[in-house]
Amino acid sequence: MATLAPTITVRLADYADAADAVRVVALLDSYARDPMGGGKPLSDDVRKRLVPGLAAHPGAFSLLAFAGEEALGLANCITGFSTFAARPLVNIHDMAVLPEARGKGVGRALMLAVEAEARARGACKITLEVLSGNDTAKGLYAALGYGDYALDPQAGTALFWEKKL
Repeated sequence: MATLAPTITVRLADYADAADAVRVVALLDSYARDPMGGGKPLSDDVRKRLVPGLAAHPGAFSLLAFAGEEALGLANCITGFSTFAARPLVNIHDMAVLPEARGKGVGRALMLAVEAEARARGACKITLEVLSGNDTAKGLYAALGYGDYALDPQAGTALFWEKKL
């Protein structure tokens, strides 16, 4: 059984705060280097543009998870709009936990904080994407009530597709 981290606190990142900006970039870079994040570090260009881009994007917010003063995890979220509910929705675009902090409740704390923030913003739902082979993340998400999206089971579940530009 994993040793639990000390008390985990989660708060909104302040994009205007230099220390938070460094934390956001470092945590996302750690995730990008992981096989589940593509296995490559963030480019210098992305590292420079990331936080200013998030700060300028309407509805973007990031949550940072801490044990004491040490940032262990990050959730980058984008507020969208559900036309079927005519209400905001929150998409978790990135969920990152430092490798040494995994299995210690950091991801769960971040997910619960995202849910609280989504409720505070009047969101009708939270969406996310997860790789089919990421069984650890899928287990956490399922335990918290996430699952496949379907309007009508006869039509099947939604798939996440992309076209790079």
